[in-house]
Amino acid sequence: MRRPRPRSLAGQLFAMQVVLVAAVVAGCAVFAYLTDRDQAEETARRQTVATATAVADSPSVIEAARTGTAAGTSGGGRTADGAAGRAANGITRTSAVLQPYAERVRQDSGVDFVVIMAPNGTRWTHPEPQQIGRTYIGHTGEALRGRTFSETHKGVLGLSVRTITPVRDGDRIVALVSAGITIDRISAQVRQQLTALLGMAGAALVLGGAGTYVVNARLRRHTHGMNAAELSRMHAYHEATLHALREGLLMLDGQRRIALINDGARELLGLGPDAVGRGAAELGLPPGLTGALLASEPRVDELHLTADRVLVVSTQPVVGGERRGTVVTLRDHTELQSLTGELDSERGFSQALRAQAHEAANRLHTVVSLIELDRTDEAVRFATAELELAQALTDRVVSAVGEPVLAALLLGKAAQANESGVELVLTGDSRIDDGVLPPWLPARDLVTILGNLIDNAVEAATMTGAGTSPPARSRVTVSARVVGRDLVLCVGDSGPGVRPEDVDAVFERGWSTRGPGRGLGLALVRQAVHRAHGAVELAQAPDGGARFTVRLPLRTEEPSEETAKGAGERVRG
Repeated sequence: MRRPRPRSLAGQLFAMQVVLVAAVVAGCAVFAYLTDRDQAEETARRQTVATATAVADSPSVIEAARTGTAAGTSGGGRTADGAAGRAANGITRTSAVLQPYAERVRQDSGVDFVVIMAPNGTRWTHPEPQQIGRTYIGHTGEALRGRTFSETHKGVLGLSVRTITPVRDGDRIVALVSAGITIDRISAQVRQQLTALLGMAGAALVLGGAGTYVVNARLRRHTHGMNAAELSRMHAYHEATLHALREGLLMLDGQRRIALINDGARELLGLGPDAVGRGAAELGLPPGLTGALLASEPRVDELHLTADRVLVVSTQPVVGGERRGTVVTLRDHTELQSLTGELDSERGFSQALRAQAHEAANRLHTVVSLIELDRTDEAVRFATAELELAQALTDRVVSAVGEPVLAALLLGKAAQANESGVELVLTGDSRIDDGVLPPWLPARDLVTILGNLIDNAVEAATMTGAGTSPPARSRVTVSARVVGRDLVLCVGDSGPGVRPEDVDAVFERGWSTRGPGRGLGLALVRQAVHRAHGAVELAQAPDGGARFTVRLPLRTEEPSEETAKGAGERVRG
């Protein structure tokens, strides 16, 4: 049996918030009810105190009480029946005076009863006239001792909050006054307040529930209806995927700030741990790469160069009703680009070898024909002349350049240049002994630097400037030597040179005089020189073309970061 899917995170939060709001509202309602009831009883007590003391201080009440008390205690030696009759007559007369006054005060003050009684508890006034003359139900001891007090007691009208105070005639207590409000009346007032309170509590519960629903509906949209376990699992997979990717992954928000970046992207872009939250324009990246990150349209497999790497960049905007950001993938093609350059060189070597083989076959046929014509001396001179030229260049390169990688590169490039009709000349002051290059300066970077400079020089040597005639012999001059603690590589050509307005742009990716789709070689040269903490200069060659000079430090240890920052490229026209 399939287990039911757990409620979504938004649904769980909605249920929890509704219960919490209901509990808070119910608690507030109960607290308000109890507080209102206590306040109602306290208000009733203050009201009865004010009414009772006001009646007790009334002169007419004091006068009537004095008369009634005197009538009840006169006729000392007469019969008991006579005394009782006179007392009843006194109560009647006193009641006739005080009852209208007590009722008027009761109605005006809003209390339920005002009872004026003799010190012995006999009532002179009461809301129910038949209770007049009967004994008061309640405590009077504190009042007889001259104190005003309040109590909750059950009487003729039911349970009530009442206040009893003495009526004084000088130093004598001639009567007592009791004013009270029934609990039923207090409860009725509280019930009215409770009805309004429940209405307000219900409204608060409805508003709270509606607000909670709106918030959770928004949360449900953002979480796509997933529950807490699914979100937690997705986060774990998300983190594992980010750290497992060797390629760089970068996510920009709608303001082009970094919202997420994995370890691969930090390494490829050279960013620190504080990269999250920084704008793409503030990262110090090359203008072309920065433009790709800020572009609103998608980019697919664009090649960009940083200071140390060749990156393939793809971008995809994230759109959902409005632009939410951009997803950027970065792939490192530095080694692949180097291998591609080496492959291009090998392809050029093979083409040169094929051409040389074809030319050698022609020359061999010529030698054979001369021998058949019995012109042996001429055949020997023809054969040895070509061998002497090739062997002289080989001997010159091998004796001057002890580094095998550079020697092989120069010989191969010489063959390529010769097939293009360009003479490659190694200057007499060139000298690089084997073992001079430090371990941290890879031979691949040297191949990138010198190979691309020679290729560009050969191409330039085959060109002619506007309004000039081609030189009698196109030439590329190469110099490789150690000067102090630097390796100095110079490549000059006899071409038209670089225009002054293009001097600052020659090392930019895409700059070329040979048409679109080119212009990567010199950008790779600058990148390799930067990795080696060296410098590259551009000047005019003695043959009239361009001369590139590269200086690479030959230290036994890799330079410090501070030294590396100080080293950079220098372009000089």
